[in-house]
Amino acid sequence: MAEAFANKYGKDRIIASSAGNKPAEKVNLAVVEVMKETGIDISQNKPKLITFQMAQEPDLIVTMGCNDQGVCPGPFFKPTMDWKLEDPKGKPIEKARIIRDEIEKRVKALIEQVG
Repeated sequence: MAEAFANKYGKDRIIASSAGNKPAEKVNLAVVEVMKETGIDISQNKPKLITFQMAQEPDLIVTMGCNDQGVCPGPFFKPTMDWKLEDPKGKPIEKARIIRDEIEKRVKALIEQVG
């Protein structure tokens, strides 16, 4: 969700890429649905495993609570901001909407902050 919002609102200003240390096989169907409600189709996206190279490229790494998973590689590479957000996996669609809205709000604020 964050990658999609960042690429939508940060066009020509930022480049966003999403990856995780324990990626799912496919994008969560509830997340696909709630993103469609905003006009963004992520149904063809594929979860990616974060690589050393990916972690070296950005100026900032934003994590979504990976410290709660016990392994969080981001801080070892670059400045990191942890938003400590719930994973929508296994949550009802109403909760996925709340998480989506919070991510959208934070992405917009971050884009404003970095200019």
